[in-house]
Amino acid sequence: MTFNEDSRVKLPAILHLTQLGYGYLSLKDAQWDLDTNIFTDIFKAAIAKINNGISEEEINRLYQDISLALENEDLGKAFFELLTKRSGTRLIDFENFENNTFNVVTELTYKNGEDNFRPDVIALVNGIPLVFIEVKKPNNRNGVIAERTRINSRFQNKKFRKFINLTQFMIFSNNMEYDDNEIEPWQGAYYASASYHKPIFNYFREEIGFNFSKVLNPLDTDVEDFLLKDTNYQSIKNSAEYITNKDPNKPTNRIITSMLSKERLKFILQYALAYVKETNGLEKHIMRYPQLFATKAIEEKLDQGVRKGIIWHTQGSGKTALAYYNTHFLTDYYQKQNIIPKFYFIVDRLDLLTQARDEFTARGLKVHTVNSRQAFVADLKKTTAINNDKGKREITVVNIQKFQEDKDVSNTTDYNLNIQRVYFLDEVHRSYDPEGSFLANLEESDRNAIKIGLTGTPLIGDSLKSKHLFGNYIHKYYYNKSIADGYTLKLIREEIETEYKVKFKKILDDLDIKKGDANKKQVYAHPSFVAPMLDYIVEDFQRFRQHYDDETIGALVICDSSEQAQELFSVFNKVYANTETETETLGMAAEPSSEYIKLRKEEFRVKKAALILYDSGSKEELGTWRDDFKAGKIDILFVYNMLLTGFDAKRLKKIYLGRVIKAHNLLQALTRVNRKYKNYKYGHVVDFADISKEFDKTNKAYFEELQEVLGDEMESYSNLFMSREEMETTIRDIKEALADFDLKNAENFSSQISQISDQVEMQRIKKALEDARSLYNIIRLVGEYELLDSIDFRKLGELRIEATNHLALINAKEALEQNEEVGNLLNMALEDIVFGFRKIGENELILAGELKEILKKTREALGGNFDPKDPEWISLYEELRRLFDNKNLNEVSQEEMQNNITSLKTIHEKIKELNRRNELLKDKYKGDPKYARVQKRLLEAGRPSKLKTAIIEALQNIKQQTDIAVLDRSDSLHNESYFARVVAKLVFNEFQKTIDTPMDFETVEFIRDLIVEEYLNEYHGKSA
Repeated sequence: MTFNEDSRVKLPAILHLTQLGYGYLSLKDAQWDLDTNIFTDIFKAAIAKINNGISEEEINRLYQDISLALENEDLGKAFFELLTKRSGTRLIDFENFENNTFNVVTELTYKNGEDNFRPDVIALVNGIPLVFIEVKKPNNRNGVIAERTRINSRFQNKKFRKFINLTQFMIFSNNMEYDDNEIEPWQGAYYASASYHKPIFNYFREEIGFNFSKVLNPLDTDVEDFLLKDTNYQSIKNSAEYITNKDPNKPTNRIITSMLSKERLKFILQYALAYVKETNGLEKHIMRYPQLFATKAIEEKLDQGVRKGIIWHTQGSGKTALAYYNTHFLTDYYQKQNIIPKFYFIVDRLDLLTQARDEFTARGLKVHTVNSRQAFVADLKKTTAINNDKGKREITVVNIQKFQEDKDVSNTTDYNLNIQRVYFLDEVHRSYDPEGSFLANLEESDRNAIKIGLTGTPLIGDSLKSKHLFGNYIHKYYYNKSIADGYTLKLIREEIETEYKVKFKKILDDLDIKKGDANKKQVYAHPSFVAPMLDYIVEDFQRFRQHYDDETIGALVICDSSEQAQELFSVFNKVYANTETETETLGMAAEPSSEYIKLRKEEFRVKKAALILYDSGSKEELGTWRDDFKAGKIDILFVYNMLLTGFDAKRLKKIYLGRVIKAHNLLQALTRVNRKYKNYKYGHVVDFADISKEFDKTNKAYFEELQEVLGDEMESYSNLFMSREEMETTIRDIKEALADFDLKNAENFSSQISQISDQVEMQRIKKALEDARSLYNIIRLVGEYELLDSIDFRKLGELRIEATNHLALINAKEALEQNEEVGNLLNMALEDIVFGFRKIGENELILAGELKEILKKTREALGGNFDPKDPEWISLYEELRRLFDNKNLNEVSQEEMQNNITSLKTIHEKIKELNRRNELLKDKYKGDPKYARVQKRLLEAGRPSKLKTAIIEALQNIKQQTDIAVLDRSDSLHNESYFARVVAKLVFNEFQKTIDTPMDFETVEFIRDLIVEEYLNEYHGKSA
């Protein structure tokens, strides 16, 4: 039986899409524009259907507009605006989404010149390929990472720009459950928006309660038969593994339902995509799944008449982006009720106003800012929904810092019943006074307003709870989920070394400080205390940079007091800032052993710091320092009562805690270092103050709040002549070792072992399967054939491959985890090495690159040939081997490179021509390579010696009848002799009819054997 990527993942995925209402479309009979991959016939019919009265000329003009839009270097923004337009001529009917035409195709080539790629599954809406799915088989050693690397390369290729512009989002899956402890996405089902650089892979975890059965239609067996016949996989229809993979709860099918069921796709296209102007250019973002479900939860609460509540999403989960997405969603929600919403984003600090303004502006919203009570009162009195004259969507960002205790804001609204005010309240964990605060007055200003609080750490104390002020939780997304989803990092707490603790104790003793004898604040700000503390921080941070070989990361020192912060900053400027290379600072010898070490240390030296206090410095200075730190111009920030909340700098990877912070403020401070940055796995917290008890207490309180609401082994032949009793014992041991697993269904077995992460356990399972393989050979060798019936050795062979693949996956993950330590050792090893470089030619790099590229294309062309028994293919393969046998690319001389490129190009052209002829031949049999190979073997043997057209006609008829016979009775392939008799009869009849001369028995047998071998190879999953 065929047990590969297609049969295990791709075909069940396509079939699942047909159950979601997508019509399967065979490429053999379809027409599409190779320039855009839009299926023009379907497109024109669909556009005419959803735009009543549109003329053919207008449709053609619309298509030209699309073609032009796809040429832009705008990541598809112009096309997206055409796609989602609601008025005038529409590409999609969003009002009646079922009115659109949905199709699914497979292996559609995205081609520009010689550059091409073929996604596994493509979803079309009105003939436009909007989404594609790439699949891998489970337990693939490289997992989804290989596919991500491949898509990165493709999307950076400018020849694919228009296809990237066309694609709204992508799904990648190897049909495995997520491993929440992995560093990189090796396994699972992920989604990403289009990118010219590196698409960001997102997890999708369906919310509990989603009813899959409501969106799935019953399986149409006629559609299934057509799909299997069209893809030449008739033989798998009744296999246990294929049936298992049709399960709607398989990971690939689940994410397809979650994202491509029609209502979800409609939502995503309308509300879940955003174009964002980042510092490195335009990016296309797609909602993270918690943002999607939070939006749906807001809708549900509004439907119930609830007018306020809290979104509890952990820091770094995109709450400002969530507010942006909801300006679009809620606009439509209220416009259906003939109400126009007016949006506000409330902050209580100037820096948060600036940050929110910039984020909303980057996403294309028109932003107004309000920074005084008078301006806010004036805005509330307006009875219009928008301030701009172009009708652009907008939001007003309000900073309440200066007037949150004013009581004159209340009762100021002039009501317009056609306007609905929606307040997004940022950081609602602040300690607002419910009696006199701005928020209480805000309630008075417009009692009809919708108030949505946003926080990662709601107040949960006995005296004051956020939900008492702002309403119950609308949606929750806590740290554990965010870390598992790869949006934020785990934290490592570094306890101060014993030696340093002793040093601190000695300083305190020298200062003769006893309990209650002096103000500890003065002690911790004393130069005798600050100097060694600063030495430790600077030396530790420089080692930290060197450890990761990264001078871009920054640090934050959270000081015990304003006085301590000022003293630390003062000492830093005297000792460390703007000085020559200080090897002592790194804890190394003052006299470097080489110039290289000097330069190496200089890379990681801390040179610049800034001091940020709540009670000094102008707003402009604070803003500049904050921005300079984000940009990497400042190494360390010394802060007191500043930047502990709402400060997002991805490069901040280490915090030094000089004081204990309480409750929600502690989590807010710690999560300054949890943002994703490069390949970092953790954020680091150096704990001078011993926060362990407070952290445990706080973490426990929040969880309670959440609850409330061995490598490959050689086969051993040492026991080759074991007795029958020993064989029976071995069989019993194998069964015992594998007793917990499904040994009849390879798909179930694959899923079961996928849950195992322990290397030793997987080696035990693999060893049992290896023993089975060895025993199978021994039993046959000594002739104890009846023992072969005691266990399904052939099935265990399939399972052994799955176990081997999964063990390789575990080993690869472990190797990646250890890579950091390997990198460390490498850095240390490099310290004493002086590198020398010399130029050996201007053209070498280009030429080597050219050689590598043409070699890659030639190998791919050879690998893409479906008939490696072809004498011409064998000749070309041997020619390629001779060129590079026992040679590495870096050993090839300039002259050899030139000669090899010429030879390679010749081989490449020949294999391209051979592939072209093969594809033509395959087309004679509706894309089935089995019969193409049979025809070639017949012609090579000269049997029967007749016209090629007569052979083709006979084989076409045989294919049609044999495929029907296999579909009607797929178990026929279990009985080789029966199947051979069926084929022999068809061969005799068809060749007799077509060639019209008597067929000798030997020729019939020859043709029969070729055909039977092809079907059985396909059935058993063997390569050609």
